[in-house]
Amino acid sequence: MNVPPFSQPSGQALHHLIERALASAGGWMGFDRFMAMALYAPGLGYYSRQSHLIGSDPAQSDFVTAPTLGPWFGHTLAHPVREALAHTGTDTVWEFGAGTGALALQLLERLGDAVQRYTIIELSGALRQRQQDTLRAWAHKVQWLSEWPDALDGVVVGNEVIDAMPVQLLQRSQGVWHERGVVAAAQGSAQAWQWQDRACAQRPPVDIEGNHDYLTEIHPQAEAFVRSLAERLQRSPRQGVVILLDYGFPESEYYHPQRHMGTVMCHRDHRADSNPLAEVGFKDITAHVNFTGLALAAQDAGLQVLGYTSQAHYLLNCGILPLLQDAASDQRNLALKLVHEHEMGELFKVLVLGHGPAWTPMGFDNGDRTHAL
Repeated sequence: MNVPPFSQPSGQALHHLIERALASAGGWMGFDRFMAMALYAPGLGYYSRQSHLIGSDPAQSDFVTAPTLGPWFGHTLAHPVREALAHTGTDTVWEFGAGTGALALQLLERLGDAVQRYTIIELSGALRQRQQDTLRAWAHKVQWLSEWPDALDGVVVGNEVIDAMPVQLLQRSQGVWHERGVVAAAQGSAQAWQWQDRACAQRPPVDIEGNHDYLTEIHPQAEAFVRSLAERLQRSPRQGVVILLDYGFPESEYYHPQRHMGTVMCHRDHRADSNPLAEVGFKDITAHVNFTGLALAAQDAGLQVLGYTSQAHYLLNCGILPLLQDAASDQRNLALKLVHEHEMGELFKVLVLGHGPAWTPMGFDNGDRTHAL
């Protein structure tokens, strides 16, 4: 018999935690707070409780990321990371949200002496343990932090980090904008939580054409993350480079009038659904990234936007194809998902930011889309 997640011990504890938070908030909380608790509540949230989230086997994981398709993603990314280390005169790499540790392993394998210290900032104890197991052979170079340092230099890497940051939901109904929040469901409901909208003064960053009902997200936490990066990079006398890879759009596409259902999605057992109020704590919750918002936040905080393009263009410009020449055909086909337009190649984008004078890093020779931000 399948037991509903909220009736399992860990699900019950998270349910009670959210229940108490709702009560203290007067019975309603914004979706961003709900998403944060569902994903990151210490010992109970999705990321803090589980370590085997990422992989290609649906029986043992919920979703796949680029580094888990084979070594080619990280081995290709090592080329622009090496160049950035040389340009900044540093030997330090920082990775936020390192997942299984696969990307760190791939970068360390290729960077050699170019990197002397690899620091992972990871909030999840379960994922940190998995990363330590993966990176055991590199223990002399790798360290873990659970909090931001006061200053950063070198190269910062974030692969699929921004999409898991909590978002606020805005809903336009009959021409009036509301913030969408969460309340306790009526007794006898099949799930514990339900939506409730409240009129608000917040708006998307651009006007949405038309009068039709429209659901979307705004990303204050992601933009605050970029501003925090900028602040710490500027505290160092040396230069720094930030490479962010994630799925999303520029603002003009993100807030297109036809994208009226928002982008929030959930993943469990390699199946996707759009209901974050079910199976809370037992599945991933994500939203696409507004790359224009990140770029503007970076510029406002004093960073340079050095390039923006699709993952396909970036990896091809950085030399992924020569790395695949000797790969077996089945492995080559798997790796090409990284650049195929209908796989990861077009949906995923790359934004590179810099502290210091502007320069043109590797990866943007062809297909730079900075003008589209």
